[in-house]
Order: sequence, then C-alpha cells, then structure tokens
Amino acid sequence: MRRLRSFVVALLHVDGTPHRTALAFGLGVFIAFSPLLGIHTGMALALAFACRLSRVAILTGAYINNPWTLAPMYMAGTLVGCQMLGVSPGGLSQINWHLHGRAFYSALIESLWPYFWPYVVGNTALGAVCGLVGYLALRAILERRRAAVVQT
Repeated sequence: MRRLRSFVVALLHVDGTPHRTALAFGLGVFIAFSPLLGIHTGMALALAFACRLSRVAILTGAYINNPWTLAPMYMAGTLVGCQMLGVSPGGLSQINWHLHGRAFYSALIESLWPYFWPYVVGNTALGAVCGLVGYLALRAILERRRAAVVQT
C-alpha cells in the first residue's frame, strides 16, 4: 500500500501540463492491457522517450497490470473479446488441470487456441476504454488541483 501511495504522490507532482501528464498515464493504462506479455515496461519507457512524456505517469499507468491484477485483467479482456467476436467462453473452464508435463501443455494450447483472437481484440479494446477513462479522470483531478493551487 505504501508503494501505491508513493506512485500517486509522485503522479500528482509531475511537472507538465495536466493534458500531457494525463495522456502519459492513459497511454500507460492502455499498455497495461496490452496482450504482449512481459514487455509492458519496455513499451512504456520507449513510448515515453519517443514522445517526451512523463516516465512516472506512463509507468504508473502501465503498472496497473501487476502479478495481483494480471489474471483478472486478462480474463476480463478475453471475455470482452468473446462478446465482441461471438465466441462462447464456455471452453475456458474445460482445461484439464490434472495432466502433467507435455500432455498438459499440449492440452492447454489446444484448449486456449480458440481464445487467441478474443484475448487480443478484447484486451486491446478494454485497454483503449480504460486508458481513455484514466486520461479523463486524471486530467480532471490535475486541473482541479492546479486551479486550487492558483486560488490560494
């Protein structure tokens, strides 16, 4: 909890306009939902440097996806993708968890393959929506905070 609080405090004290800080955060949230597992930090930093965005803001958004939120986020995105593409999510509960070794991985790939495109499409769509919401929410917060500071 202390680490989250330090990210929020750092995010509220980023130098830059509310638009650019919120844009970096929103892009980070979009990256958090990216179906490209394992390269979120690299993607966020590359985008921050390429577009001269706040690294703190973009990484704060990207780190919404962490070991505790990974499964629920990707499951939600996959279910959204199933809805969008008309794929039944019933097969997701059909994985045989009692197999071992090569048999388990073969069965797992066979069970999950029909959900590849729902995973990609759903997480991309959910990332776009959540990134936009993150941008709008943080921009409103930063603009209110800036207006309150100016008034005092």
